[in-house]
Amino acid sequence: MATSEKMVRKQFLFPPSTVRRLEQLAAKRGTSASEIVRQAINSFDVNDAEAIQASDLMELVSERLKEAIKSTRRAQRVVSRSLENLSSGGN
Repeated sequence: MATSEKMVRKQFLFPPSTVRRLEQLAAKRGTSASEIVRQAINSFDVNDAEAIQASDLMELVSERLKEAIKSTRRAQRVVSRSLENLSSGGN
């Protein structure tokens, strides 16, 4: 951060668990919680965020596809049994 840059005070609300994590991270790094937040904001890349969202979407699609495959296999087993019953005369 440039020392000549004017600082602006902003207030944000965080859950207590996030505040604890932030304070622990600042203590571990020997810096202030404000500096940790500034570093996090400055390192945020919108393109990476979009990639993460795409990754989450792909994971969801993958899960749904696996469910559809299982459902299709179950349906195939039912159809196969029904066809076997029909060809054997219903016994």
